[in-house]
Amino acid sequence: HQLLHSSPSRRSAGRRVLLPGIALAAQWSGRFAGRFGAAPGVWHSELTLARRRAPWRAVLEGRARVVVGARSALFLPFAALGLIVVDEEHDASFKQEDGVIYHARDMAVVRARTEALPLILSSATPSLETVVNVERGRYDRLELPAQHGAAAARVIEAIDMRKSGLPATRWLSPRLVEALTETFAAGEQAMLFLNRRGYAPLTLCRACGHRLGCPNCAAWLVEHRRLGRLICHQCGYAMPPPEVCPECGAEDRLAACGPGVERLAEEVAAAFPEARRAIMASDTLFGPRAAAEMVRRVAEHEIDLLIGTQIMAKGHHFPLLTLVGVVDADLGLSGGDRRASERTYQLLHQVAGRAGRAERPGRVLIQTYMPDHPVMAALIAGDRDAFLAREAEDRRARGLPPFGRLAAIIVSGPSERAVRDLARALAARAPRGDGVDTLGPAPAPLSLLRGRFRYRLLVKAPRGAPIQKILRAWLGATRPRGGLRLRIDIDPYSFL
Repeated sequence: HQLLHSSPSRRSAGRRVLLPGIALAAQWSGRFAGRFGAAPGVWHSELTLARRRAPWRAVLEGRARVVVGARSALFLPFAALGLIVVDEEHDASFKQEDGVIYHARDMAVVRARTEALPLILSSATPSLETVVNVERGRYDRLELPAQHGAAAARVIEAIDMRKSGLPATRWLSPRLVEALTETFAAGEQAMLFLNRRGYAPLTLCRACGHRLGCPNCAAWLVEHRRLGRLICHQCGYAMPPPEVCPECGAEDRLAACGPGVERLAEEVAAAFPEARRAIMASDTLFGPRAAAEMVRRVAEHEIDLLIGTQIMAKGHHFPLLTLVGVVDADLGLSGGDRRASERTYQLLHQVAGRAGRAERPGRVLIQTYMPDHPVMAALIAGDRDAFLAREAEDRRARGLPPFGRLAAIIVSGPSERAVRDLARALAARAPRGDGVDTLGPAPAPLSLLRGRFRYRLLVKAPRGAPIQKILRAWLGATRPRGGLRLRIDIDPYSFL
């Protein structure tokens, strides 16, 4: 499925393709070279400063005909840009949330409109924002009705984990184990998806109930057994696993709770000792070269089973991979994310798309405790449009994007009292009326992040409201002091 944002075309040498992650760059570049006879230039944050000079100058001087890169490629100095393509336009990684906050897809639309360029937004699971823009006539729509490869449509099945009877230390249902056995016997490959890095997301003392948390963040420390460390996935703080509970001093009572990909790999090794396995996650692949080597090993069948997180869900083509098992499909549906259902559907649809991409048909088994959830029902029925229509109806009723506007105001600082006082002072004169409402302040779900306390306010407004003007009138005169900071995120993607 592709969506085309039409603009007047113009003759130019420059084309730009934005990808949602650097792990895709190598395989995408190879496909491009195979189709057009020359490799594109590559641009992403993993390039050293010295290695950035050559492609940057090639763009500036007009020698780079095509550049493929992550969101920062949007700002390369093309003198005469002719086309922008945003691949997997729905992907949340296009939203920059550190430093200057922006959405690369939306900025691509702005640049295309400003320079009168054609822009292609490409996705099999387009964002609701883009679907609504098509319905409003702002974008044209192009359909690719057939799936990749020559295989028949893949079969998607939900496994009701409420009936699995699994013990507390196992996470693969008998049905999934049976499917893995059949796949390996046929000489085919399988993928297990669990969007959780490390060995276990929580370490708990069974004597006193103490949970090992980060001293700098309101987050639990994740055990990475392969590294022998407990790591905070928010700030990077790391420590060796303690021998005794730091709260009560009990010995041998600290227990790993829940699975990560490392623990899942341990279970798979016990069940299938002969299967060649690999873990694909952001903390096991360092840079695009490592990602490219992993893709090569899978494509050449040096690996029977790939276990990983969302990094392996995006765009990879493995002809012999016929089985995908989703270990915890419900993981993304909790919390306060207003886009949780949409994002979970998009992610699981992408994961499912790795199975059966060549001549052999694929199977997708989704382990869930909520088999009747609209996301699971839409995946099994293969009815994307009905799911999007239902999601649009729900968002419209609640006045949420793309039918309304949101703006997050995040107050942070080294003193919780000072942060709370400033947040309350802002709330006392917050904009209200004419359809505009301000919620909060409240401690952020991650109320402590990198040593800074955080409070949030949320402004909700009708779609046509001049939200930037409203925020400027409200916050323009605010000058935080004493280490306090004020951040504004228009149409936020993260609510942590």
